[in-house]
Amino acid sequence: MDVFDLNCKRQAAIAAISTALYALPRLKKLGHSMRVMSIKFAFLTFAPIISCLVLSSCSSSITPQQRYEKYDRSATLPINRSKVRVKVSINNQMAYVMEGSKALLIMPVTVGVSSKPTPRGNFRIFNKTHYHRANTHGFASSPSGRIIPCYLRNKPAGWKFKGTPMPYWCEFKGAYGFHTGWMKPFPASHGCLRMHKNISPKFFKLVSIGTPVNISYSQAEDATIGRDIPRPPDSTPFPGNPRAMMLTNKFFTMHKNPSYN
Repeated sequence: MDVFDLNCKRQAAIAAISTALYALPRLKKLGHSMRVMSIKFAFLTFAPIISCLVLSSCSSSITPQQRYEKYDRSATLPINRSKVRVKVSINNQMAYVMEGSKALLIMPVTVGVSSKPTPRGNFRIFNKTHYHRANTHGFASSPSGRIIPCYLRNKPAGWKFKGTPMPYWCEFKGAYGFHTGWMKPFPASHGCLRMHKNISPKFFKLVSIGTPVNISYSQAEDATIGRDIPRPPDSTPFPGNPRAMMLTNKFFTMHKNPSYN
């Protein structure tokens, strides 16, 4: 609900309440039965308006991060897994999991920046790992317990290193894959295809080792089923996950329980 709608409902509720307050003293002039009928009428008339106002105010208070946490896309299990293929549009930042001409899942993805672009071409998924971690970047922890983000090559001497969690990893080219990550409406990855955490377990289930993947600047589906797909809020302003947590396996299961049509 936008601000205009909310303001209109507030004004309507205020007007209704004001009318009721104006009328109440005048009810004394009516007979008992008429007063009862008038009060019942006022309740039935104004209660829905006030209720609507309250519910609207509550629903409008949801934050972008709460909307991000709730974001999801529907998915359908395939009938014939050998017919499943994935099409990725770099320009539309959208992935289409197809079974023949039927869309099983349409999901936004975050693609690579111009200096580290997502590779284009025809590939096949050759590695699937739920609990996958990056090999080159992650977190270093000191003997005293201090934790810093860093690349493996810059790890301080004597510190331990653990790669960045990349849940539901589906690799289609060496060191490139689909995985859970913070979603942004612009190119932001190092070449991988980031998925929203609530959708990545669905994608992981739909694809198999050997599933074909086509990555192009655009796809025919962009102009049809890929139009006007709701996207999650930009995660850029959100606080990151606690560093200590990223050294555990908790991040790998921080998502809704997936459901399918």
